Amino acid sequence: MSTASRDVAASGPALKEPGRVKAFLKLVAIEHSVFALPFAYLSALVAMDRTLHRVDWLTLLLITVAMVGARTFAMAANRIIDRHIDARNPRTAQRELVTGAVSVRTAWLGAAVALVVFMGAALALNPLCALLAPLAVVPLVLYPYGKRFTDWPHAILALAQAVGPIGAWLAVTGTFAGSGPAWLLGLAVGLWIGGFDLIYACQDADVDRQIGVRSVPARYGVRNALLISTLTHVVTFALFVAFGVWVGLGWPWWIGLALTAAAFGYQHVIVTPTDLSKVNRAFFTANGFVGIALFVFAVVALVV
Repeated sequence: MSTASRDVAASGPALKEPGRVKAFLKLVAIEHSVFALPFAYLSALVAMDRTLHRVDWLTLLLITVAMVGARTFAMAANRIIDRHIDARNPRTAQRELVTGAVSVRTAWLGAAVALVVFMGAALALNPLCALLAPLAVVPLVLYPYGKRFTDWPHAILALAQAVGPIGAWLAVTGTFAGSGPAWLLGLAVGLWIGGFDLIYACQDADVDRQIGVRSVPARYGVRNALLISTLTHVVTFALFVAFGVWVGLGWPWWIGLALTAAAFGYQHVIVTPTDLSKVNRAFFTANGFVGIALFVFAVVALVV
């Protein structure tokens, strides 16, 4: 083999590497971090305002690393565990692990790296976060299995998402003392995400019944699932209100809540039992807006 041929052969894997990374990031939908990350920031900033009276940028950075690491691990594990179910569902049959765009080995490697990143960030934050980090992983792994043994896997997802704001508060303070607002915000975030997971699951209700996947829409019907989702988001909104009152957020927070109410109303109007064509618009657009809007107006409230 000539020198030029050896160079081309040696460069082959390197040239393919960016494509593998891109495919893995698509697999874990890295852009969906926008849903939960703003509430972790909000919890951390309120804790800093109450205890430090300043912004601790290093802690915010470590919280970001921990959140992204945990979510990446969760999504990779979810896709790996569900790959055979995904292959039987026309809506998910083009996912990367089904088509082979990402190998199972690569997905496991990415999940392992993300888990190490999460655990390392927790260890760097404080001893309490390091101690609790393994417990936070449990619902992340349990969620994809939930659809195999309960009609309410959405509740497991809600629990997994509730951990974010609570963990962010503990990352700042290192103690459970005075963490009540974080638990309230965590409950609100968990119900919010669990509520729109109910909406998202509606589009698979028929297929889920055929292949034996369990969910609220598959068990109780799309109409009832949407009704439960609406009630869940009413409670979510009430908890957001209670959080603002508890921590004393000013008038900008209430503007953010007004916009949140509009977004909640919008997503429940455009998705109906007879028309699920706009589920993605409700899932991604409306809920992404909620996270960003509430965070922005909360920051303005804290500054004011």
